[in-house]
Amino acid sequence: MSPLSKPRSATRILKRIIFLSLLLPCLPQPLPSPSPSPAPAPPSLPLSPFNERLDAAYIAFQAWKHVITEDPKNLTADWCGPFVCNYTGVFCAAAPDDPCILTVAGVDLNHGRLAGELTDHLGLLADLAVLHLNSNRFCGTLPPSMQHMRLLYELDVSNNLLSGAFPSFLTSLPSLKYLDLRFNDFDGQLPPAVFGRQLSLDALFANDNRFNVSLSSGGITNSTASVIVLANTALAGCLPPSIGDMADTLVELVLLNTSISSCIPPEIGKLKKLKVLDLSHNEFAGELPDTIGDMESLEVVNVGYNMLSGAVPESVCLLPNLKNLTLVGNYFCDEPVSCLHIPRRDDRMNCIPDWPHQRSHDQCVAFDHRPPVHCAADGCILPPPKRL
Repeated sequence: MSPLSKPRSATRILKRIIFLSLLLPCLPQPLPSPSPSPAPAPPSLPLSPFNERLDAAYIAFQAWKHVITEDPKNLTADWCGPFVCNYTGVFCAAAPDDPCILTVAGVDLNHGRLAGELTDHLGLLADLAVLHLNSNRFCGTLPPSMQHMRLLYELDVSNNLLSGAFPSFLTSLPSLKYLDLRFNDFDGQLPPAVFGRQLSLDALFANDNRFNVSLSSGGITNSTASVIVLANTALAGCLPPSIGDMADTLVELVLLNTSISSCIPPEIGKLKKLKVLDLSHNEFAGELPDTIGDMESLEVVNVGYNMLSGAVPESVCLLPNLKNLTLVGNYFCDEPVSCLHIPRRDDRMNCIPDWPHQRSHDQCVAFDHRPPVHCAADGCILPPPKRL
């Protein structure tokens, strides 16, 4: 080997070292070791289907099944054995006061066409929040033991054969918000407490029973409900000016065919959240208040088949959300052209000149010769003054 070969080898080695020192930062570096992940939570164990509350529910459902006389859809066919959460129409959940305990939270047998009674053992379902029994054939009345359902939020027993007085215990249920009793045969006085702020219902459907309701006490206007339907119910008294006190909550008011003989108080214009107003088939008289034009949320106004007269206020026809205006069967003598733009409008059988499908001339003349209507401060119609 020549003496010059050593320096050349050393030079090559030095160049490689320099090259590698430049290349190393560009090479992929080993990933840092991952931090230890937290241990997975142990899977939650299903709640046991055996406890005292479900045992009580088993007793309730077996007693109820015993008094169901007809079950054309076989909804209760699987109501056998202790596993009540597997019964048709029964829904279970963790108890609100103890999430480790399974309990019956809801019963839904709507449209079952079941016949029979509601057993007093239903009071054993103390955690029930929803009870839906509409469109069946249950008779009798609501058992008083239901007063133990302190968590009951929705009660729908509409379209059955239930009868008797209004179940007074309902007004003491602290959680009840939705009450539907329509299309039954309940009778007697609908107590003012139904509309009270202690019960604080959000929706009340009591129509098509044989209830009586007094408007003179002003009880109905104490309600915090957003929906009140009392159609085909005997209402005694006049629609009070305090109707405006429901402005914060009321969205739907249906009082059709309730035998009210009254003026429509101008304070009704305070109900700015109201979307549906149905006062049809009554004996409302006087003029339609122009304050209704302040009810900017209104979508449906039905004042058909009353004794209203005068001109239809243009403010009503200019309501921005109005889709349906029913004026049929009154004695209105004028209607603004702006009403023609309402999608659904029925103004037949009035006294509007040169308007189609109006009352006869003789009918309108006879009405004009009646004494004018005067409204009292309480909303009632004042009797005509006696002639001397």
